[in-house]
Amino acid sequence: MTSIVLQSDIPVGFDLAKRLADALANAYLGESICLSWYDRDANQESPSHASDCHGSCETPGYVEYASHRGGELKVAVQSGAFVFCFRPLGEFARAAD
Repeated sequence: MTSIVLQSDIPVGFDLAKRLADALANAYLGESICLSWYDRDANQESPSHASDCHGSCETPGYVEYASHRGGELKVAVQSGAFVFCFRPLGEFARAAD
C-alpha cells in the first residue's frame, strides 16, 4: 500500500483531514472509496475494533482491514493524527453505469 503524509501548519480536525485525504485519493487513484480510518485523539477507528485482536502487531488493524480489501493508498495527516485508507472504485464504478 502506498503511503502519503500530509502536514499542515494550521490546526486540522477530522472533517478537514478527511476532505484533504479524499481529494488526494481521488487525484491519485481516480474515483475511490475510504475503506478505513483512524483518529488518534478520539482513539477511534473504522471499522470499530479492527485493532482489538492485534495486540503488539506492527500493522494496525484498520490498515490490515483495508489491505485485505484492495486498499492501495494510505493517507496520514498531521504525523498520523488521522489516517485514511483508500481503494479505487474500479469495477464497482463500472457496475453502477
